[in-house]
Amino acid sequence: MNTAAEATYVLCVRNEGYEASLEARKIYQIVPDGEAQENSLVRVIDESGEDYLFPASFFVPIQVPEEAVPAFGTAT
Repeated sequence: MNTAAEATYVLCVRNEGYEASLEARKIYQIVPDGEAQENSLVRVIDESGEDYLFPASFFVPIQVPEEAVPAFGTAT
């Protein structure tokens, strides 16, 4: 399980073409994937609960406050 320091989240700012998989203005957890990053993609856990690749331009990184980490299911 990730700790607060390791957890990485993004805010979805676009979802064109992926409306069933992504909700605009929703926070998603990133799954580290260096190869995806090299190709301007990001792997996130989407609405299905599985991790998939999406264009990195659809997201902006955010920092989750320590107090909020348990609400994201990443508390240790």
